[in-house]
Amino acid sequence: MSFPILSLLILTPLIGALTLSLSNSSQLKNKTIFLSGLWISTGEFLLSLLLPIFYDQSQNGYQFKEFHTWFDKFDINYYLGVDGVSIPLILLTTFLVPICLLCSWNSIQHRVKEFVVYFLLLESFIIGVFVSIDIVIFYVFFEAVLIPMFLIIGIWGGDNRLYATFKFFLYTLAGSVLMLLGIIYIISITGTGNIEIIDEFIFDNQIQLILFLCFFASFAVKVPMFPFHTWLPDAHVQAPTSGSVILAGVLLKLGAYGFMRLSIPFFEYASIYFQPLIFTLSCIAIVYTSIVALRQSDMKKMIAYSSVAHMGFVTIGIFTLTQDGMNGAYFQMISHGIVSAALFLIVGVVYERHHTRMITDYSGVSNIMPRYSFFFMIFMLSSVGLPGTSGFVGEFLVIISTISVNVYLTIFTAVGVILGASYMLLLYKNINFGDIKIEIKNLTDLSRIELFYFSLLAILTIFLGVYPKILFQMIDQSINIGILS
Repeated sequence: MSFPILSLLILTPLIGALTLSLSNSSQLKNKTIFLSGLWISTGEFLLSLLLPIFYDQSQNGYQFKEFHTWFDKFDINYYLGVDGVSIPLILLTTFLVPICLLCSWNSIQHRVKEFVVYFLLLESFIIGVFVSIDIVIFYVFFEAVLIPMFLIIGIWGGDNRLYATFKFFLYTLAGSVLMLLGIIYIISITGTGNIEIIDEFIFDNQIQLILFLCFFASFAVKVPMFPFHTWLPDAHVQAPTSGSVILAGVLLKLGAYGFMRLSIPFFEYASIYFQPLIFTLSCIAIVYTSIVALRQSDMKKMIAYSSVAHMGFVTIGIFTLTQDGMNGAYFQMISHGIVSAALFLIVGVVYERHHTRMITDYSGVSNIMPRYSFFFMIFMLSSVGLPGTSGFVGEFLVIISTISVNVYLTIFTAVGVILGASYMLLLYKNINFGDIKIEIKNLTDLSRIELFYFSLLAILTIFLGVYPKILFQMIDQSINIGILS
């Protein structure tokens, strides 16, 4: 396919954002601005569907390549391409952005133009990360994501948003500086920023250890791994619903994607050397944050800690360095992107109506909002890993992969599943069952817009749980060639 589809995927939301920013906002109504953003983001989603349609699953390596010289002296180029690992994450991004705009239809009333512009910029930068096969271009997009996310939380967030945004900014910036130093060293040694060439380069073992830690500092914050996770609950609590959706749905996957795309292929010796450390931190994340989640009174904070626990399964699966483990980790990334996004939307629905996220402020919601409770149940069951939902497949494969690595690892992951089921079932029970509180008796059930995007998310959750093969067919070849021999 000679058509520059990858550049178009980056440029479409970028041009849309620039066009909106230059428009006269005083002459545009809020709904018109939202509709413009929806048309652009929906068009972007339809465009992204061309990738799986024309992608040849029988071929290894990157496809839809685009190459333009940038810095010839250092062999740094505008070099784009996708494989089976990139495409599902691009589809997840383009799928969630329109939903983010839809869920903000009524809740965002001020500075609407800027809000839509920042979301379109965010979409452009995220896609740039997933299509880059030059390490410098990857880094540019990887860091650019921070800017619109910072603004979304900082402008439309809660009362304590400034603390949350600066904490988020400082954590990610600190890690990124170290990765930049690592990238500079790699280019100085290899003479290129081309990821395909660097993949074939063999670094000295001691150098690998240092470089791995440089990249780890950035990716671990993004995942986030324990003990770098503390920014996430604060960011989620303060972020608007749409911010939490895109943060949990896609941004947390950037770190895991970095491990799979860069850390393991580049630093094979270091990946094996640091296996015990990764497993230890991941197990602590799964068990500790699950216990912390059990103690939360804020729904959003509970789901935020749940995200840290679920991403612990992802990092364990990746660093088992087995086919099952990586397949399971990747499936968990996609599943978590859908389910966690849906759960934050679930919280957003009642918060928009009752203006509180405290669990104790709700009871008997299923009696007055039956459709809401139905969708809540689907996403809750997927989160706890019920067979037939997307949440089961990834966790099952990760647990299976740990058996051949370490039996204690298997025990910890199994305990994590049990704890995850505990706090999610408890949350569902406390919100939906019991006597109806007087304060919430007038709550209205899901609107048509809410019903629409919850239906899409629920269908996708069940479809991937029943027919996971469709994703495995896409990723198998790409993940297989990336596993250590």
